[in-house]
Amino acid sequence: MNTQHEGGCACGSVRYSVRGEPEICQICHCRFCQRRTGSAFGTVAYFAEDRVTLLRGALVNYEHRSDETGRWLRIQFCPKCGTTICHTVQIRPGLKAIAVGTLDDPEWPAIQRHIWVRSKRSWVAVPPGMVVFQQGAPGSSR
Repeated sequence: MNTQHEGGCACGSVRYSVRGEPEICQICHCRFCQRRTGSAFGTVAYFAEDRVTLLRGALVNYEHRSDETGRWLRIQFCPKCGTTICHTVQIRPGLKAIAVGTLDDPEWPAIQRHIWVRSKRSWVAVPPGMVVFQQGAPGSSR
């Protein structure tokens, strides 16, 4: 399917598009995602890097190295309003994770799994039948 979706930051300075369906769409309950989002979890959709296009604006980078796995995560965000737009992770080369909350369509895409649920907030309920990983999910075969 050759669908295209757009999204952007809170102030409108950054706009992007993604083509096709995500390879993975997940909610991450790790402590770092809780801190970086200021919420209970992070929600991301992974696309092949060549399916993500920056339409307007520029992004600033921040690299975090996990204190648990030692792997890096490179976050890209709007320099004006601070909205996280996307990130790349060492374990998934060739993929870019789009922050689902920045997409214009709030109902797309469907969540496929929850990871790092061992650190999820006690008041967060994972839907029955959802794929769950107590820690991170297996890495990419790319």
